[in-house]
Amino acid sequence: MYIFWNFTRIMKDSEKNYLFELDKVSKRFRELRIEAGYTSQETFAYDKDLNRVQYWRVEKGSNITLTTFFKLLDVHKISPEEFFKDF
Repeated sequence: MYIFWNFTRIMKDSEKNYLFELDKVSKRFRELRIEAGYTSQETFAYDKDLNRVQYWRVEKGSNITLTTFFKLLDVHKISPEEFFKDF
């Protein structure tokens, strides 16, 4: 946690907001996985034919491409509007 805090100290305020939003996106994908009945990221990625490491990065809050984002929406069978409804 110290490394994250130290890193955010030198970031611009607008960049901090992006980290907060990425965290919300990652938590939402985690919620969707759990709602689908998966406790394991690895099993979910395998069953859905996703790269295991890439999916781990999504839930970790790493920056993802729009292609990855839309692929995950397709896997969960939800629209962008549904995904962002509680943001």
